[in-house]
Amino acid sequence: MSLRALLARLIDERRAETPLSSEDDEPEVRLAIYDSPLSEPQVVSVRGDDFHALVGEIAARTYAVSRERGGRVPYGVIREIVENLIHAYFRNATVTVLDDGNTIRISDQGPGIADKVRALQPGFSTATAQMRRIIRGVGSGLPLAKEQLQFLGGTLQIEDNLERGTVVTLSVHRDPPTANTTPARVAERRHLTTRQKKILLLIAELGVAGPTTIAKELDVSHSTAYRELHALETLGLVTPRGRGQRTLTEDGIAFLETTLKA
Repeated sequence: MSLRALLARLIDERRAETPLSSEDDEPEVRLAIYDSPLSEPQVVSVRGDDFHALVGEIAARTYAVSRERGGRVPYGVIREIVENLIHAYFRNATVTVLDDGNTIRISDQGPGIADKVRALQPGFSTATAQMRRIIRGVGSGLPLAKEQLQFLGGTLQIEDNLERGTVVTLSVHRDPPTANTTPARVAERRHLTTRQKKILLLIAELGVAGPTTIAKELDVSHSTAYRELHALETLGLVTPRGRGQRTLTEDGIAFLETTLKA
């Protein structure tokens, strides 16, 4: 089933007042990129008629724009919130990148979120039977995104849009520069193993990760995952975020960007 057909069913299921405009229209999300608060944004339109492909493209473009400007919002967090646009039928959805990539605002003009406090608690969901066919729909997306941002010292805020709908704002702060930038330390980083690079990529995607998650995702022992994290921490590429979790440092982000461009 196409995304457009699915949205039509969802609208009928919810008895929404405004139908989709025409048979030829594909769901669209606008990506607005601000280089400064006073400048006109660069606006990119992203369309698609396959839900997972559209969500993936929006999340990937937003993540890339954020990273290019020095932002630290994890890809996984962005995707969780973009996926939630299904609840708004993608109506007038806009993703705004601000603050050198460290603030991402995702807005829509859907039915809105009446109880914003409970929406951030695990288990509460408004997903219908149709929605659960393509998303988890178990009330885990917003709470997981909020927790990942908190590990980074960031915040997730839910507000009402001006007339109807929802605005979700994701914000993080830059870590202070690390002191692990001596020539010897930089030379050591050039010799990371393939597994260590995979760990960095995994942490970049999830925002934070600990030995248990890494052991499961990379199919290694818990002790191996712990040892690799300790090595990466010694090199100044990751830093603790409590409860055994690690997140990328600015040096870690820069290392990944350099490696991926090579």
